[in-house]
Amino acid sequence: MTTPPLNIALAMGPGVVSRVFPRRRLETMPSGLRLLSPEPMEDFTSPRSLELLAETDILITGWNCPRIDAAALAAAPRLTHILHAGGTVKHHVGDECWDRGIEISTAADANSIPVAEYTVAMILLANKRVLQIARKLHSEKTGIEPDQVFPDMGNFGKRVGIIGASRIGKHVIRLLKSYDVQVVVADPFLDDAAAAALGVERVSLEELVATSDVVSLHAPSLPSTRNLIHQGLVAGFKPGATFINTARGELVDQDALLRRVEAGDLYAVLDVTTPWVLPADSGFYTHPNVLLTPHLAGSLGMELERMAVSTIEEARRISEGQPLLHRLHEKDLAFTA
Repeated sequence: MTTPPLNIALAMGPGVVSRVFPRRRLETMPSGLRLLSPEPMEDFTSPRSLELLAETDILITGWNCPRIDAAALAAAPRLTHILHAGGTVKHHVGDECWDRGIEISTAADANSIPVAEYTVAMILLANKRVLQIARKLHSEKTGIEPDQVFPDMGNFGKRVGIIGASRIGKHVIRLLKSYDVQVVVADPFLDDAAAAALGVERVSLEELVATSDVVSLHAPSLPSTRNLIHQGLVAGFKPGATFINTARGELVDQDALLRRVEAGDLYAVLDVTTPWVLPADSGFYTHPNVLLTPHLAGSLGMELERMAVSTIEEARRISEGQPLLHRLHEKDLAFTA
């Protein structure tokens, strides 16, 4: 007897499907899976949405997905899995989903790859003093002897501090293994055995900022991590160090950071800020010690398809009776973004 395919429906905001899921991905679903419609649900109340929910076994969600609450679940009696083609599910997965025992997966691992790659690129450039030397070359328009200006330039033997052995933080550590740098980590949930397994030294946050040539922030945004990099820590940064933030702006006392940058002995690479777009008069825009990028470290452009591949692979595993590779548990929400 042939097992009928599992039905998949999509739920996400306008324009998300076309960005994340190339049409060929949706048109060539693995055997055992049937896409009910290539057009996503943008709400769970319309007649069309209610009709789709009634047949859905697996719901693939994306950015700006409507909240999956008790009413949505009541309309989806067959639903057993929610697969998120993105990072956090906190905005759309309601408590009712966990209570019903629905298995949930995310593409956070896939999204961590470009963030880690961006971070490592910035670490290497920072230690090489590329940004400072390039600015000097552009402004002076004359020959420069780089190591006469920055005799400490280079990556050999430099100390890199990772704040947060998160999914992204661990991937950064793995990528840095091919370079002659010393990596230290500050994370209250990392014990000595886990640090040894990663091949890093565990240190206090205070020691990390005081001794690292580059400090990279990879902690989740939680009530307990707001203002994690407070004024006292900012004051304790090693002179000449570079601070990289690809996490969230609210983890940092930005006023204290700007004051330290303006003092001239700290550099900053900021892919995230609070607010998301800084006021036009912010000193971060104009100070030569700062590189601002517009939240581009995560999956964008061609990198978005990696999240589609990860999500569809999870659906294939479900159809073949295999466990999810990237299952999220409710208890994980207390420690993840």
